[in-house]
Amino acid sequence: MAIASVRRAETPASPPTPTAGPKPVPLVIDLDGTLLRTDLLLEGAVSLLRRNLLMVLAMLLWLPRGKAYFKRKVAERAVLDIATMPANAALLAHIEAERAAGREIVLATAADELMALKVMQAFPVFDRVVASDGVRNLKGEAKAAQLASLYPQGFDYAGNSAADLPVWARARSLIVVEAPGGVARAARALGKPVREFPAASRLRALTKGLRLHQWAKNGLVFLPLVLGGRAGDPAAWGLALAAFLALGLVASASYLLNDLLDLPHDRAHWSKRERPLASGRLPLSAGIAATILGLAGGLAVAFAAGPAVLVGVLAYLALTLTYSAWLKRVPMLDALTLGGLFTLRIAVGVAAVGVAWSPWLLTFSMFLFTSLSFAKRQTELRGAAKRGRSGKLSGRGYQSADEPVVLAFGIAAGLASVVIFILYLANEAFRHAALAAPLALWAFPMVLVLFMGRVWLLAGRDELHDDPVAFAVKDRPSLALAGIAGLAFGIAAFGLPQGLVAGWGL
Repeated sequence: MAIASVRRAETPASPPTPTAGPKPVPLVIDLDGTLLRTDLLLEGAVSLLRRNLLMVLAMLLWLPRGKAYFKRKVAERAVLDIATMPANAALLAHIEAERAAGREIVLATAADELMALKVMQAFPVFDRVVASDGVRNLKGEAKAAQLASLYPQGFDYAGNSAADLPVWARARSLIVVEAPGGVARAARALGKPVREFPAASRLRALTKGLRLHQWAKNGLVFLPLVLGGRAGDPAAWGLALAAFLALGLVASASYLLNDLLDLPHDRAHWSKRERPLASGRLPLSAGIAATILGLAGGLAVAFAAGPAVLVGVLAYLALTLTYSAWLKRVPMLDALTLGGLFTLRIAVGVAAVGVAWSPWLLTFSMFLFTSLSFAKRQTELRGAAKRGRSGKLSGRGYQSADEPVVLAFGIAAGLASVVIFILYLANEAFRHAALAAPLALWAFPMVLVLFMGRVWLLAGRDELHDDPVAFAVKDRPSLALAGIAGLAFGIAAFGLPQGLVAGWGL
């Protein structure tokens, strides 16, 4: 069977602009990683798994029949919104200019023809599609031979990967689009005219996708260490650090996994569409690899820290996956689940350092972080209303009419957390002989009231970042309050320096 090749039907509405002189050679554009900052095969596979995890069994049966057959089966079943996929705007502008000058624009891709035709419909700049057909895989040498046969007079080619080198070898001139450094150097070495569209830093995109600033949440594992009176124990600090690292790796991997599962909703969201995976700045393949490595590394560290830490981290992972797959779409329960994830961090800290469990502390954590989760939802609802998007919040179960309820529950949960911490101080903290100066902990309720008040004031003004944690680590007043709280905890654990105590006559 011949490689699929489809021409666009001629329409009198948008004919190419005639040009004088010889007809220019066609401009041939690759699809995955070139026109689109994504890979449609991976997008399709993730789409199938998002709908039904058992599809992995079907995929394992398709693979032995060849890459082209696998692509066809995925293309037949995947539901993708091509219009929201991240396109390379600079390349697209170049294509439109060349088409206006009278050039034939060809989409030549190893993706299956069914997907390529959807791209052709979404981007009306293409006159022809050449793609894999379910039998032969149009990649590398196969694509080069097909294009050389179709255009013996020559063609220019835009690509991005090592698989495009055989095509560039037969092309008249090359367009290198966001290619890795080694690929770009190999393309230049061919000695032909080269135009380059450089890529942004993928390392920076990966760092952003891992959400390393969110590791600040994992600082909760040290809370039992301080309040449990083991702040002077180096071995306890080592165990707490291991728990911190394990949770950080698993959490970062979970964020990437959540982004993979939530791609269609993120791309429809006014701010989340700029996330590394949704925007295409981080390739799906890199995101999947980082997810696997992060989960494996985090669980290995948790195992080394002890069985109790491993159980806690596995519970965190299970709840995170359940949240990503289902709970985040259930109103109210989604915020409670996020509060539970924060509280699990404290539980992992308790398990790591082996201190007594404190129901007051765990309950305080649930209410505090449930309040912050409601603040996140309230900000999203206000943002959607501000942009004229009524009805349901994309990817969530909330409606615009729910904003007053979310506001009320969020503020109530925040105030409840303050009351519960005061009850903890009155009923437990001052009975703990291991704390050097427990009176210092009375600073924390006041700090907490000021912080929660600032969060909800800014949320009401529509000035709060989508993520309260990202807001807190950049907001100067919040950082100042965090410094006061940290100082209070330090004094509670270690007491005041002896010189200062003597100077004050204490």
